Amino acid sequence: MASVGDGTEESGGGGEEENFEDAFENIPVASKMDLKCALEECSMALNLFLNNKFSEALELLRPWSKDSMYHALGYSTILVMQAAMTFEQQDIQTAVSTMKEALQTCQRFRKRSTVMESLSHLVSKQSMDQLSEEEMHAEICYAECLLQKAALTFVQDENMINFIKGGLKIRTSYQIYKECHHVLQMTQGNKSKIETYYQFEGGVKLGIGAFNLMLSLLPGRILRLLEFIGFSGNRELGLCQLREGASGSSLRAILCTFTLLVYHTYVSLILGTGEANLQEADSLLEPYLQKFPNGSIILFYSARIDTLKGNFEKAQLRFQECIAAQQEWKQIHHLCYWELMWCCTFQQNWLQAYQYADLLSKESRWSKAIYVFQKAAILCMLPEDDLKRTGEDIVSLFRQVEGLKQRIAGKSIPTEKFAVRKARRYASPQPVKLILPALEMMYVWNGFAVVGKRADVTENLLVTIEKEEMALQNETNHSEYYMDDVCLLQLLKGLCLKHLGRLMQAELCFSNVIQSEKQIKYDNYLVPFTLYELGLLYKQQDEREKAIRYIETAKNNYKEYSMESRLHFRIHAALDSLKVSPASTP
Repeated sequence: MASVGDGTEESGGGGEEENFEDAFENIPVASKMDLKCALEECSMALNLFLNNKFSEALELLRPWSKDSMYHALGYSTILVMQAAMTFEQQDIQTAVSTMKEALQTCQRFRKRSTVMESLSHLVSKQSMDQLSEEEMHAEICYAECLLQKAALTFVQDENMINFIKGGLKIRTSYQIYKECHHVLQMTQGNKSKIETYYQFEGGVKLGIGAFNLMLSLLPGRILRLLEFIGFSGNRELGLCQLREGASGSSLRAILCTFTLLVYHTYVSLILGTGEANLQEADSLLEPYLQKFPNGSIILFYSARIDTLKGNFEKAQLRFQECIAAQQEWKQIHHLCYWELMWCCTFQQNWLQAYQYADLLSKESRWSKAIYVFQKAAILCMLPEDDLKRTGEDIVSLFRQVEGLKQRIAGKSIPTEKFAVRKARRYASPQPVKLILPALEMMYVWNGFAVVGKRADVTENLLVTIEKEEMALQNETNHSEYYMDDVCLLQLLKGLCLKHLGRLMQAELCFSNVIQSEKQIKYDNYLVPFTLYELGLLYKQQDEREKAIRYIETAKNNYKEYSMESRLHFRIHAALDSLKVSPASTP
């Protein structure tokens, strides 16, 4: 244990874990720090963090952040999270410099030779003598810091040299995890494992699991290229490692849990087919809900799971609880506003949805272009009287969107590019109004897969779409966007019909879009996305060959359309669920 400034011993917490955060002011600063005590203090900081005591967690870690690898990792990770949430340049700069210091701290504890030499030598000799226990932990902490530093590099600076540096950092981080994984496999039968060993094991499982899971999402061509240079994208291995890590008692158990929750509640919906494993998400979150009933991050995931189940009313109450739980990190409120905006959108409560979009456009820096577009799109859905009461000018809002576009890692954000392109209909002196833009954006985020859990809500959306369809047909002067708008409505209508079980009618709507391909002038994304949706419809009816044919047509026959990469992620997930080998597709 570490000795502390007043000569007493630092308590490890144990059974008093729930009460320590209230006695935070009484925790003395340690004057010496060994590995065991560092892990105990970081566990205390993690509990403070999960109890919404973000500043106190930082204050506990700060004194040793330049002399203890775990304090350095914990302290810099919280600052990186804060920077990711605020997107403020000052916060990003602080996170970058703190992460640099953290890497230097971890480096001091690593074996003096290069990690590849030391670890490869260790594996070849099949001996634990080459690296001390502290050096093993230093490798894992260094790999975690390196990965976060690489992510910050992409956000902070857009020059090509920094991209290459960032890529090399990611590769080095992955190689360290791989070698550490070999060490774990070699020592599985070792009976004399101690607590710090299990902490090392947790770090390895987090790294190997997250890398494999995230890389497995990549479309086949990219994945094969990455595998050629030494990466691995095995989804089952990734999920298995993360599940094992989440079920353990290491510091990284909660990080493994959060990685799985992000995968089940966001990634599989936005970049997948929308078939999230909510049962597993529930069981992963339950112990943390018991332990941290007011933890804002825990409450946020609980609310998100309710949203995905279609329990929109319950989810809204939970998001409000999350907002009320803490006032220090306002950015968590912004995440809640985003989710609340969608809950209201799903239920067509447009005035409330507008209020949340308005808050986001004024308070959050994440994506001003999306927030302003979203606000204008929702206002388009309001009755004329309600719109007047808001005092907003829709045309003016849409005209602001292009100037708010940003670049990350040197690239425009695909959803922002889509919003900018759609908003251009309002750029001319005679604007041409968008058709149901809030529902179109709902589709972009795969919201129909969520709404589909509720027949009543889906029926109400179908009524709105059919009403707009009738109004469009009755127009005497058709704009140049007429067929694009007709096809968009057919796609949205088909999605509603599919989720209501009216599959033949849904198929007819999708077919109408595909047959109108040559008449579409601007929204060239509609046909490949519709082919994909038709493929999923055939998959639902167990027509496997047909499903594969339509999905592969969307994959191979179309290029340079809006959100192409997002569709390719979804196609990859769909073909994977149909057990189509990437090698069989070009």
